[in-house]
Amino acid sequence: MKKTIKVKKFIEGLQLTPIYLGGQKTLNIHSSDLNRPGLQLSGFFEYFSMDRVQLFGKGEIEYLKSLDPAVRQERLETYFSYPIPCVIISRDQYPDEQIIEVARKYDVPLFLSSLDTMKISNLVSIFLDNELAPTIARHGGLIDVYGVGVFLTGESGIGKSETALELLKRGHRMIADDVVEIRKISDNVLIGRSPDVIRHLMEIRGIGLVDVSVLYGMGAVMESKTITLCIHLVAGDVKDIDRLGVNTEYTTLLGIDVPKITIPVRPGRNLAIIIEVAAMNFRLKSLGHNPAESLDQDLLNLLG
Repeated sequence: MKKTIKVKKFIEGLQLTPIYLGGQKTLNIHSSDLNRPGLQLSGFFEYFSMDRVQLFGKGEIEYLKSLDPAVRQERLETYFSYPIPCVIISRDQYPDEQIIEVARKYDVPLFLSSLDTMKISNLVSIFLDNELAPTIARHGGLIDVYGVGVFLTGESGIGKSETALELLKRGHRMIADDVVEIRKISDNVLIGRSPDVIRHLMEIRGIGLVDVSVLYGMGAVMESKTITLCIHLVAGDVKDIDRLGVNTEYTTLLGIDVPKITIPVRPGRNLAIIIEVAAMNFRLKSLGHNPAESLDQDLLNLLG
């Protein structure tokens, strides 16, 4: 998967020191995997993973130093002529002027990291896994309730923000309001966060925008959260609702089925408390305790 990542975000996210940036404002990266160019520096370019971030460790730098200057120039010229997205050099091994000049000639961004090779390799892979993950945006809110990432959905005006506000007063934490960016970081994990432009902001009808991080403190907000439960608010009564909770509904997000609970919204119902109970009950079910199934089994035993 190809994605454009801003150079500034790449530098800040990985705490890199730029050596040469040129005219690059973004990086086109296809994979979260990295390439160690030992074979390429020795002259073998078959199966060269040129679309990956390139990582120079101590071995690559020392090998280059061992080469005859003319041979080193020829290898560097050939290597940097490929459309590689960027080069990271680990262990604060500041490159010599020859490497910098060739990188400048082919306009390839060059970065320096103070971390050792394995640590920066792992850090880059984790960073790119997150940045390159399939992403969607959905209308709703995301709240951390007793450690459960609750994706709160419903029609506009149903009361999602007011419910989230009550949950904040009860000590829970907000991740996003109104719009949730959802990323699939693995085959069964979804991470939700707020778009940068509205992070920590909540719209309350009749009041307007409030900054939750200022109003309730930084302890009331989170940057991101794994989505483990979807609670859908519906006005009035819901036909054919499972009143015992024996059956589990699901909603599908980026190909992953997320358990879903539908809650009717009527005057007098305390939605915040209901959502708290739903989150705690979900955790109990995850641990193997299901009251509905226990009751069903007890009734079967009673009937013989």
